[in-house]
Amino acid sequence: MKLTLEEVTVFLTVVDMGSLTAAAEHLGQPVSTTSRLLARLEEKLQTTLLRRTTRRLDLTDEGCNFAQDARQILESVRVAEDRLMARRGRLAGPLHIDAASPFMLHVLVPLLPGYRALHPGVDLVLNSNEGFIDLLERRVDLAIRIGELKDSTLHSRLLGQVRNRLVASPDYLARRGTPANAEALRAHELLGFSQPEVLNLWPLQHADGRAARVQPTLLASSGETLRQMAIAGMGITYLGDFMIARDIAQGRLVEVLPQATLHKPRPVHAVYHQQSAVSVRIASMVAYLAEAMRAPEAGWAAYVPPAASKIAGLMEAPR
Repeated sequence: MKLTLEEVTVFLTVVDMGSLTAAAEHLGQPVSTTSRLLARLEEKLQTTLLRRTTRRLDLTDEGCNFAQDARQILESVRVAEDRLMARRGRLAGPLHIDAASPFMLHVLVPLLPGYRALHPGVDLVLNSNEGFIDLLERRVDLAIRIGELKDSTLHSRLLGQVRNRLVASPDYLARRGTPANAEALRAHELLGFSQPEVLNLWPLQHADGRAARVQPTLLASSGETLRQMAIAGMGITYLGDFMIARDIAQGRLVEVLPQATLHKPRPVHAVYHQQSAVSVRIASMVAYLAEAMRAPEAGWAAYVPPAASKIAGLMEAPR
């Protein structure tokens, strides 16, 4: 029995994509080829890996166990390739990165030209998701997450911290007035997140010291949407400095109630799956981001801790 990497790759792609058609499209090959390779793999293993129905594909117990081992095999091959390329002085291959849209637009995209100049052979694949996702299922190598991490299956590296501020446009404040205290927010349009609700807990204090609970009047799923709504004069919102620092500096937004805001920085982590070996490509990106995010031109560089210059837990990558 001699399995091929092509057969194993096809099998895992079918598992991840959920159907032969979707897997074939992802791999850029005919459905018949995908089906034939999957059948050949099952024949070599002399077992059924997937149960096929008219509506879905389900892993058998044997298929589930084989999928776990197969992922480790492919990851080991990828790491071996990375190390060989690193010894030759260049990195190559795909690197799938996931981040929320605002962080992708305001932080990652402006920094990526510098990374590409260092490692032109690395093919970046960028995806934006506003919520948490399964990294393996979405075939993501590296994700950037803001806030406390709860998933114990993920390795993480602290890249920095971000502080949020209440802001509104000068036009909105001219029309509706500037709130003098937290209680006065009840008379204003408040722009918040449709999900998760925890993002709508604004750290404000009432005059008596109680923390304020805010009920947004307008909701959006993306921080970038809330930013654009605030700039358009639609209300007051609470967003991270990495999104609004330039808007404040250029007068598009004005900070509201700074004296009543409890500034509690939130961590920014680079995360990857614990079951995966750390590739040189991932390590090189994390090292680059940790350094680049400390640069003066980063509008929120003051909130990046000095420890971010050391990539603990990740092997050093060539620069």
